[in-house]
Amino acid sequence: MNAPLPTARQAKELAKRLRMKLADDGTEIGHGASLEMIAHQHGFRDWNTMSAALAGGPSHDWPIGAKVSGTYLSHPFTATVMSRTTVRADWVRLELHLDEAIDVVTSSRFSNFRKHIFGVVGPKGHSEERTSDGQPQLQLNLLP
Repeated sequence: MNAPLPTARQAKELAKRLRMKLADDGTEIGHGASLEMIAHQHGFRDWNTMSAALAGGPSHDWPIGAKVSGTYLSHPFTATVMSRTTVRADWVRLELHLDEAIDVVTSSRFSNFRKHIFGVVGPKGHSEERTSDGQPQLQLNLLP
């Protein structure tokens, strides 16, 4: 999913509009069923899970323009958040512009410098993907 998650109030309004549209088309469903459908559309198991996620909010907002520090493929960096897209509850795809290019290759025979990186991070600020030594490929912290 590419759109940001709605607020709980917006999600309930979406469910209400869905129920009304389906009724206009001849299909009657209850409010609870329409809430479940909205939750499924946003990648949640059910409405209770979505409601809890919306109430708690994401651990990090990762706003566009924010300064972050972290590691990418075990190389430390500082960067600016250039874009942010919600992919599922508490997981966002970030485009980062690095302050200084980093060499993401460990070989002494060649280099591969990166100034721009993309990655998906979760509520703890790290990716699901791991390096060969078990560390997250991307780890982030917001800078003050």
